[in-house]
Amino acid sequence: MINLFKYITGIYDASRPIFELAPNSNTRGHSKKLIKKRSRLAVRSNFFSERVVSGWNSLPESVVSAPSVNAFKNRLDAHWATHPAIYNPECYN
Repeated sequence: MINLFKYITGIYDASRPIFELAPNSNTRGHSKKLIKKRSRLAVRSNFFSERVVSGWNSLPESVVSAPSVNAFKNRLDAHWATHPAIYNPECYN
């Protein structure tokens, strides 16, 4: 998620765009929703650009609109702490 945040905010300079923002601004959730392209082959569904889109689109606006990478990390950890099925920091101790 942190690398995706860096791509979206322009910290990583990609020569070719990997992600496409949804053109419709009246979507439910946050303003930086990504389009999840349909993959014809099952192999493509394992690519980084396909795996992270669903997780990114499910984040709240308060996390996505962070002003810096560190703020994003802190907000993401706080959000995921309330969702133990998605992320459990205790397993890394």
